[in-house]
Amino acid sequence: MTLPKDAAKTVRPTAATTVVAVIGDPIAHSLSPVIYNAAFAELGLDWICVGSRVPAGQVDAALAGMRALGFAGLSVTMPHKEAAARLMDRLSASATRLAAVNCVVRRGAELVGDNTDGAGFVAALHRGTGFDPRGARCAVVGAGGAARAVVLALAEAGAVDIAVVNRTPERAATAAALAGSVGRVGGPTDALRADLVVNATPVGMADTAAAAAPSLVDPRRLSAGQVAADLVYHPLITPWLEAASHAGATPLGGLGMLIHQAAIQLTSWTGAEAPLSAMWHAAAAAVASDAAGREKDWGEE
Repeated sequence: MTLPKDAAKTVRPTAATTVVAVIGDPIAHSLSPVIYNAAFAELGLDWICVGSRVPAGQVDAALAGMRALGFAGLSVTMPHKEAAARLMDRLSASATRLAAVNCVVRRGAELVGDNTDGAGFVAALHRGTGFDPRGARCAVVGAGGAARAVVLALAEAGAVDIAVVNRTPERAATAAALAGSVGRVGGPTDALRADLVVNATPVGMADTAAAAAPSLVDPRRLSAGQVAADLVYHPLITPWLEAASHAGATPLGGLGMLIHQAAIQLTSWTGAEAPLSAMWHAAAAAVASDAAGREKDWGEE
């Protein structure tokens, strides 16, 4: 993902610069360095975030490298979240419940693992739509790592019913169990009665096999009074979200969750309040620039 020239202030690292990294495989598409470096520049911090491709099975080596090189933290993405959790010195409550880590913070000699995905989603939900999960009926489509984080966060935020809709009932049951007594395995019709419907699958994600795949929940059957949230952020408006909006539901794209979970990580690393406006501008500009570039390339073929 290329950062437009005006998306952030210039970051000029020196030999004294504090380094954090985002690790995953693949990683070249990641927006995280764009978001974090915009924030560091806005805050005037001598920090930099770099992307590092770490193949599956090599998280232990990456963590050893983090210790040896003095990195202050890591942002962890697929496929390493579960492996990283097993290698931490300590885990936060959410990381323990999810058995997955997306944020590593260096505390002296210890590496502390956290999972900020769920809290990031709830923060984005508040900021983007004003929706409060307290007392709400929710339907979460999908049962992967992101879906499980959302289920747990919605339960902790006070939702009274969380139906998990997934093609594999056993995986749905595992995700629903994170919500305790308010979680259950649901079906597509549960989404029609929910206050909040969350697409936590890759349906509609650009450049994936799932881009044109059908969703378990037909967004055209949603209606006014419902909030439809999509965790996919590229494209900014997915076909699923666009259809839900046309049906009358209030839409929420996935970019907000990405930014807010990153903001929590940044504060954990630096102790500074995250500059959300700068992070939003940089991320949105990068996605828009990438989309424009793809259209241009296609048109020149």
